[in-house]
Amino acid sequence: MIGSIAPERLLDFLEPGMDVIVPILAGEPESLIDAMEAGNERLSGVRIHRMDPYKERAYIRGEFGDRLRHVDYYLGPGSRQAYWDGHCELMPNHFSDIPRLMREFTNHGMVIAGASMPDRHGYFSLGTNADYCAALIGEVPFFLEANRQMPRTQGLNQVHISQVLGWTEVDRPLYERHIVADDPRHHAIAGFIAERVPDGACLQFGIGKIPNKVAELLSGHQDLGVHTEVLSDGVMSLVRSGAATGARKRFNRGKHVTTFCLGSRALYDWLDDNPAVLMLPVDQTNDPRLIGGEPNMISINGTTEVDLMGQAASETMAGKYWSSSGGQGDFARGAMHSEGGQAFLVTNSTTSSGRSRIRGQLTPGSVVTTLKNTVDHVVTEHGVAKLRGKTLQQRAKALIAIAAPEHRDELTREARTAGML
Repeated sequence: MIGSIAPERLLDFLEPGMDVIVPILAGEPESLIDAMEAGNERLSGVRIHRMDPYKERAYIRGEFGDRLRHVDYYLGPGSRQAYWDGHCELMPNHFSDIPRLMREFTNHGMVIAGASMPDRHGYFSLGTNADYCAALIGEVPFFLEANRQMPRTQGLNQVHISQVLGWTEVDRPLYERHIVADDPRHHAIAGFIAERVPDGACLQFGIGKIPNKVAELLSGHQDLGVHTEVLSDGVMSLVRSGAATGARKRFNRGKHVTTFCLGSRALYDWLDDNPAVLMLPVDQTNDPRLIGGEPNMISINGTTEVDLMGQAASETMAGKYWSSSGGQGDFARGAMHSEGGQAFLVTNSTTSSGRSRIRGQLTPGSVVTTLKNTVDHVVTEHGVAKLRGKTLQQRAKALIAIAAPEHRDELTREARTAGML
């Protein structure tokens, strides 16, 4: 078995104009990107393609010119300011489509990724991740950062040592994200959703306080399934409670399906060698056609603004780009085609400054993430607006009813001016 080599050896394999693909969040191979930045003068026209960087880096800020630049697929804390300053690019996408985009519009020369240590059979696991990188296993070479603190997970995220150009060994903590739901509005929103989830439903949870609270409230349910984009501490707790067994799933029965994991060290320890968790590439987990084949599919995602027709802007804040589409549209469309499926978009009724998130018209500059024809339910702390199967007039009334009371009169006037009431 080929042994570990220094991360700087990665530079020997980077050719001019090469596109390098990096996984999302905890799968980031920090030592390898450190080596690329330190050796940037040896590079020419190299682009790193990835989603949601959590760490602001010099290459993302454009400090190395055309030698090493960043192409983002979902803005994160490490790239948001750089994007606003014009130092990196953003690729529009549905999460499910990223592997295809990377195949068709990059030279996908190499994947660099975090991984578990190789097992006795010579296989690395991509650990907390499958995402778009796992979809490229067998198609492109990998260079791996094997981390002694990375959990070994099961699924279609296994890379044999014969498929790697090289690997380096590290022993460092993984990126963690801790979420505590302590806002009474989140409790109310979660309660409205939980009471609409039947036993045996299959659930997709987004990242955030409200999805975690929903998971907590479902602990008394029976035979829930998990088919989600991200697996978090909330999902782990739901499984541990005995409520999520996957026994009634049509596909991958008894398995908790996900494409990446993000949360606490306790979550990563729980994932290690856990046979119930199945890591699949994102073009499988997020394929609306596959999602729609799962009965009683429940999708829960956040949004930032909804207009009175039902258009949801979920990737901009006050008209300024904040993230990207992610998998929201994938699961909203999938749940729409599921027998008994329901999709929920959740938001507080107002911003921190008291501005209504239910709008007569979206804020100028806002991007429509989920089309009005796809949006099913919108939930605030004031209730649930069921939109699918409703006319524009009925939608306006339903959305005004869940807006903050102090904004309802103005929204009613705006609806009348627009001819919706």
